[in-house]
Amino acid sequence: MASSSSILILTLLALVSWQAIASDPSPLQDFCVVDKNSPVLVNGFVCKNPMDVSADDFFKAANLDKPRVTNKVGSNVTLINVMQIHGLNTLGISLARIDYAPLGQNPPHTHPRATEILTVLEGTLYVGFVTSNPENKFLSKVLNKGDVFVFPVGLIHFQFNPNPYKPAVAIAALSSQNPGAITIANAVFGSKPPISDDVLAKAFQVEKNTIDWLQAQFWENNHY
Repeated sequence: MASSSSILILTLLALVSWQAIASDPSPLQDFCVVDKNSPVLVNGFVCKNPMDVSADDFFKAANLDKPRVTNKVGSNVTLINVMQIHGLNTLGISLARIDYAPLGQNPPHTHPRATEILTVLEGTLYVGFVTSNPENKFLSKVLNKGDVFVFPVGLIHFQFNPNPYKPAVAIAALSSQNPGAITIANAVFGSKPPISDDVLAKAFQVEKNTIDWLQAQFWENNHY
């Protein structure tokens, strides 16, 4: 009896642990296409009646084979998530094309709800991520065409095109229907309303006029 109880407890702990590390909940039916007309708010989106679902709910003419115009940091992230394809609801995955201008970068950022796996389609990328406190270990790699790299969920990471003459292109898959992105500089120095310069000057150990200058910059989003 004691042995059976132990097995039951271990099984429950395994299930709880698995759920704790999962990015998105597992679906309980074939699909749950977004019902964009529902007024009900849930964690995700309410399901459309399956009888009203069509192939178009799982499709987008995204033109991901076409190059994108990059912004002032030299990148453009074209994200295909549940907001673009309603059939992704509850399926726990999304996709992005990332274009990099010569010397362009996808600046340090995190995805609070997803692990990312990235493959280089064209060019060369210098990529890396930083582990959590207290180690803050920096892991980096130079990727060439066809190479693949993984960024663990929630960790600060970046990609940089070191070539001053040629652009680069990558495709990334993310383990969430809506991975989210927090670009560090935008969040810290471009928040609305601004974070107190006293707070940031203390945090970064710089003069307040340096913080004021940073907060006065135009922090452009590179996710489209």
